[in-house]
Amino acid sequence: MPKIIFEKIIKADRKKVFELTTNYENFQKTLPQYYPSIRIISVRGNVSVVEEHLRIAGQELVMMAKHVIDEPILHEIFIIGGDAKGTHIIKRYESIPHGTKLTLEIDWKLKGIMKLSNFFGKNKILNDYSKIIDEFIAIAER
Repeated sequence: MPKIIFEKIIKADRKKVFELTTNYENFQKTLPQYYPSIRIISVRGNVSVVEEHLRIAGQELVMMAKHVIDEPILHEIFIIGGDAKGTHIIKRYESIPHGTKLTLEIDWKLKGIMKLSNFFGKNKILNDYSKIIDEFIAIAER
């Protein structure tokens, strides 16, 4: 899947948005329909390694993710193992006059059944990931 970039405008403070979207240890409680399991493996400073299960495009991805956080402007996710090994996600948070601009750069690398499902439903993964971000936005704007 090619690298994609998209932006979301959020009517909430950057700090609030950043805290919500980088608090992966609570994803299972916040959005259980997408994150049925999250297990933190290690935390060292601003770097965490997390085992994540993500439901997307009708499948459940099992991944080992390395999260690198530069509060409150940057959150990088490197998928270092599992169904999407090699995926790189960059989230940039910019304060704007009436909220936050969230810019996402995503370079999906998929394996096995996810690669096949992506072939048959090209934009399904992108659309589903965008829906997940939209759910976070709805929570932040409350």
